Amino acid sequence: MSTAERSAPHLQWSIVVPVKVLARAKTRLAGAAGPHRRALALAVAADTVAAALRCPRVRDVIVVTDDPVPAAELGALGARVVPDEPGAGLNPALVHGAARGREGAPGTGVGALSADLPALRPDELGRALDAAALVPEAFVPDAAGVGTTLYTARPGVPFAPAFGRDSRTAHRARGARELALGGIDGLRRDVDTLDDLRAALALGAGPRTAAVAGLLPALRPSA
Repeated sequence: MSTAERSAPHLQWSIVVPVKVLARAKTRLAGAAGPHRRALALAVAADTVAAALRCPRVRDVIVVTDDPVPAAELGALGARVVPDEPGAGLNPALVHGAARGREGAPGTGVGALSADLPALRPDELGRALDAAALVPEAFVPDAAGVGTTLYTARPGVPFAPAFGRDSRTAHRARGARELALGGIDGLRRDVDTLDDLRAALALGAGPRTAAVAGLLPALRPSA
């Protein structure tokens, strides 16, 4: 094992989390969440960011958003908030956030993390980041095996996320290493549908998500 590989697990990371404008967030949950949809979207993002901030491997969390409501709440948790630039879609926004993360810290790895991981545990993220530190680029597939919940690039490696339709295949095609780790169910469980939310709650969702979920008729015991 090389010196770089021995030191890699101690690498620190800037984690970029993209957060949609709440008016457009969690639209697939509109029927189940009703008037609580925006609150649910914010709660899920807040639990995700809070977990990432508690991970010892994470130097900072950069939230990319143009919505002042999550900007204020996530900033209060300790995240650094930057605007959605250049306004050209998700991947350019992530690249912008990563560039801000590398400013003044060229020795830091950068990662893009889904904002939809309410059952994320800091230790899960830490394990994934330690594995990612051993290769130039890496990613974690979602629970469905189609999308991506985490994409990473080591220091000095171009940050080239490929989120979107079938991003697992896209990241593989670009040469990123798929991290096949056990025991990271919370990191893989993104929430887009009611069944996803049920699965996240079964894993143990964060307190904000659990509180809003308790308001949804579809999740009451009699539903």
